[in-house]
Amino acid sequence: MRQAFVASASLRPMAQQLLQERTPAAYAGVEAYARSHAREDAGALAWLVVGYAHVLDRDYSRAIDPLNRAKVHAGDLGDYVAYYLGTSYLQTGRTAEALATLADFAQTHPDSLLVRDAHIRYADALLLEGQAAEAATLLQQVREPVRSDVELALGRAYAASGQNMKAADALANIYYTMPASAEADAAYAELKKLPSVPPPTVTQGKTRADGLMNRHRYAEAAEEYRSLVNESSPDSSNYDRAPMQLALADALHRAGKNRDAKQVLALLGGESGEANAHRLYLLGQVAWAANDNDAFYRTVDELRQAAPTSPWLEQALLSAANLHLVHHEYDQALDAFREAQQRFPNGARASYVHWKAAWLTLRQGRNEEAKKAFEEQIALYPSGAETPAALYWRARLAEEDNQPLMARAFYQKVSDRYRNFYYAELARQRMKHLPAAADATTQYALLDRVPPLDSRGKVTDSQPPPDELHVQKAELLANGGLVDFAVRELQAATAADGGSWGPAETAQLYDETGHYDQAIEFMKHSAPNYFALDIPDLPRKYWEALFPKAYWSDLKRSSAANGLDPYLVASLIRQESEFNPNAVSRANAVGLMQLLPKTGKLVAKEVKMKRYNASQLYTPAINMQLGTRYFRGMVDKFGGSFEYALAAYNAGSERVEDWLGQGKYRDPQEFVESIPFTETREYVQAILRNASVYKQLYGTP
Repeated sequence: MRQAFVASASLRPMAQQLLQERTPAAYAGVEAYARSHAREDAGALAWLVVGYAHVLDRDYSRAIDPLNRAKVHAGDLGDYVAYYLGTSYLQTGRTAEALATLADFAQTHPDSLLVRDAHIRYADALLLEGQAAEAATLLQQVREPVRSDVELALGRAYAASGQNMKAADALANIYYTMPASAEADAAYAELKKLPSVPPPTVTQGKTRADGLMNRHRYAEAAEEYRSLVNESSPDSSNYDRAPMQLALADALHRAGKNRDAKQVLALLGGESGEANAHRLYLLGQVAWAANDNDAFYRTVDELRQAAPTSPWLEQALLSAANLHLVHHEYDQALDAFREAQQRFPNGARASYVHWKAAWLTLRQGRNEEAKKAFEEQIALYPSGAETPAALYWRARLAEEDNQPLMARAFYQKVSDRYRNFYYAELARQRMKHLPAAADATTQYALLDRVPPLDSRGKVTDSQPPPDELHVQKAELLANGGLVDFAVRELQAATAADGGSWGPAETAQLYDETGHYDQAIEFMKHSAPNYFALDIPDLPRKYWEALFPKAYWSDLKRSSAANGLDPYLVASLIRQESEFNPNAVSRANAVGLMQLLPKTGKLVAKEVKMKRYNASQLYTPAINMQLGTRYFRGMVDKFGGSFEYALAAYNAGSERVEDWLGQGKYRDPQEFVESIPFTETREYVQAILRNASVYKQLYGTP
């Protein structure tokens, strides 16, 4: 397998192009490679890629020949060849050949990750041959852990063998407990074919509706909740109708159908306790969505009177505070934030609302109150996400009071505990201008309240076992552009070995195949505390996956042409698209730097780009050329301030001009913390923070 890996290295770019585009030219290129390596394992890999590409095209008849050609030298990739060949036979009606290909799959490939998948295809073939009982017996053996595709195949097998109740159980299990699965609709279609199936229970209906809500499929969830409401009469005693109506209203609101949500809520009345609190909260959210601020504030007042201790009031007060903030009603916003914290000191958002009240106190120039509030923030919520900001700004006030020892102590705590956070780098910059001193953190007991970082976040470097079968298969599959298969093999090897090498190897595989966004997301889940860690606390491979130098030559060229730090541009791209050149946002922004087509057109005209069309925004070099020029314009518009320019890039220039008009700011950092949109505030801080990490990792660009 090692020889095949080395020999097939040159296949990777052709294979990736074929699997992405599946054009006649791409097919021809990989087929030519396969023929020129006909007597080698590398040729078998190429034929597997061609066959799999036809499978992706659902052109199963054309997949059969290349997969048969791959069989001869498939070696340890024989399980992939056999599985897709059997599948292709099945899809083209050659059932006997499908059975022959898959019959001994588990015995021939006992370590394959496709054993259960092969059982499903084999059972499908048995079913077509009229051997439903045998198919059901086979599938029952591989039923655990539960998978929707296994359950669907089993349900069909039971139905075909006349075991209708067992079929109904399997199919209902998919439709009601796995409503977001790809098999859910097919399971429902099969359920309707069964005779004498009992109607769904209320519990089943609610489970399905709740599952759809959890997957943000609000319109479908609303349909399910509406069915539950309609099937009960107002005086029904079999279950409480009001919670279903509230759930229906919530789903409709989240689906953007606020008029319908309001009609449902109007039918409710006489509720008490949390049900009434939920009703009032939803009425407020509907009013908010309709920009009926007076109605929204009235519902908050009603909620305050009817349910003063309800978590729904906590959420409503937060909404009210944010609404006041957006409208520059700072006194009212401060009161609402403060009320939320005082009523719910241990609530889910207590740390956040306390911080917002403290911050608004500072913005109003009440520095003495702000000092106490910042210290209270650290004392009450030392583990809160707002602690770095509280430490930093308390240090800033100490500087203003000519207390350099205290300022240094608080800055040092931010720098040490939150190593790569936004405020940590700012703190290090401030300390450069303070007089040198020994460690003063021990002189301030308040700083001891900040808990140390969980040492479990640190990772020791390790290497994958050299002869592990799944690791070697992953490397070979990656050469064939079969990235998803390769990742699955690596994860199987990691689970068996237990070493720390798995995330880095997986991320490196994604990077090597150009899937930088998947590498970043995978590593974020693998090392969620990475921003609090120093560079040596994670293996170098982790950091390089989290902060890739993708498209670096073009990125540096575009950055230099516009007088921009390439690390800042890389950080901007990381935040916008995670280096996915095909990314498209909900607003139809496109490519690495997420440019709107109309913006791209304007900038292309500005730089005199010939024969420009919107599809070029998917080309990394062109996207960065136009995106850096556009961002440079933002920087120039706001007097060279990257903070203001980044805020404008995210929220628009007009909003930034509006925010800048809301009083004076000490510096751009105070402006950033004052941005009323959480998304924009965190966006700016993240990009500036990431640029600092890039510099630490790679030095001079």
